[in-house]
Amino acid sequence: MAQTPQQRRANAAFAKSEESKRGKPLSARKEKGEKVEKAPIDRIWVYLLLFVICGGILFELLRVIFGSTGLFG
Repeated sequence: MAQTPQQRRANAAFAKSEESKRGKPLSARKEKGEKVEKAPIDRIWVYLLLFVICGGILFELLRVIFGSTGLFG
């Protein structure tokens, strides 16, 4: 179904109001010299947390596969 001119105007006005609600893209903020916010947690801590979680899962899988005898027993 095609849009009528009235619907097209209403959609354009709505899109303009929604665009003003959203933040500016990162590239536009850098060009204007605005301060770009950093993540609240450092990357090293994220990687460490992933290593601990994934490492724990890996060791648990090895324990299940090889049983309670041997290196992991």
